[in-house]
Amino acid sequence: MDFQLSMEQDILRKSVRDFAEKEIAPQAQRLDADEEFSMETFWAMGELGLFGMIVDEAYGGQGMDYISYIIAVEEIARIDGSHAATVAAGNSLGIGPIFYYGSEEQKHKYLPELCAGRALWGFGLTEPNAGSDAGGARTTAVLDGDSWLINGSKIFITNASTPASLGVTVMARTGVFPDGRPELSCILVENGTPGFEARPMHGKMMWRASNTSELYFEDCRVPATNILGQRGKGFHQMLATLDAGRLSIGAMGVGGAQGAYELALKYAKQREQFGRPIAAFQVNAFKLADMAMEIEAARLLLYKACWQKDNHQSFSKLAAMAKLYASEVMGRVATEAVQLHGGYGLMREYDVERFFRDQKLLTIGEGTSEVQRLVIARLIGAI
Repeated sequence: MDFQLSMEQDILRKSVRDFAEKEIAPQAQRLDADEEFSMETFWAMGELGLFGMIVDEAYGGQGMDYISYIIAVEEIARIDGSHAATVAAGNSLGIGPIFYYGSEEQKHKYLPELCAGRALWGFGLTEPNAGSDAGGARTTAVLDGDSWLINGSKIFITNASTPASLGVTVMARTGVFPDGRPELSCILVENGTPGFEARPMHGKMMWRASNTSELYFEDCRVPATNILGQRGKGFHQMLATLDAGRLSIGAMGVGGAQGAYELALKYAKQREQFGRPIAAFQVNAFKLADMAMEIEAARLLLYKACWQKDNHQSFSKLAAMAKLYASEVMGRVATEAVQLHGGYGLMREYDVERFFRDQKLLTIGEGTSEVQRLVIARLIGAI
């Protein structure tokens, strides 16, 4: 076993960390307060090469391994969850399905702009009545001549209604299998298509500088050729997409925990009570020791899952474990980081307050902690 990063991976970590500290950190509080998606930082992340990282160069991607991509997400999340969400969803949920399942025509049409970080694409899965039960989606797509006629709605869709959003991949019911199961297929829908509307959602507790959207389809007509891969394979495509997406959520957990821990450590060494830094009190020193230990354990689990994916081994179990553990580790670390800050940790002028809010989505998005435990239990043969 070799736990050493390659020279290229080490350079990538340093460059993304430097970018996040210089370009994102000074704006993060303001963007969060204003609920503003920053086109400026989005374009800057594109110029840095943070989109299409795992896509072949033939389609405009960077051709990197998955661990490199995860390192980049981790370093952005160390500074701000909203920007990390834009990168993670842009790669795993937006670009990923088109790259893995799209036709050559679809890949050449969409991927170059998406990989260059000049455009974004959403993944329309969740519905108002279909969250963890994604197979219960009610959005329908009926084949009408040489077109699909789509009706329904989606909710909580990342990157779907920014000025740079090109469109969404929509999972819809396209029929019924002989055994009565719904036939689910994925279809590409471009923004601006008549009958399709993407509306930004506001009032979020977390990821306030990330774009989250509601999607509405009313007799939305798209060419039959817009189907992604084979008809009826949408549920399989969705599950595989979420498997990979869980790795990026795990990276957000590890990176966010690292950021909250560093803020807590710095504050605890500066803040004095009873004549000495509060970090010197054993109760606080042990909190910080536990934070460091859990972050390291989460990172190793995540990197092992990525290594298995890069080596074309089954990684679903470890992806679920890494997503579950890293997201819950960030929850514990952010909670203790606020505790160490005392009353100041409750004020928005301190970044740790934002980390505390941002961590909550990680145990809900792309499969709740409860669903992850169900997935793991099935994969170990318990149920």
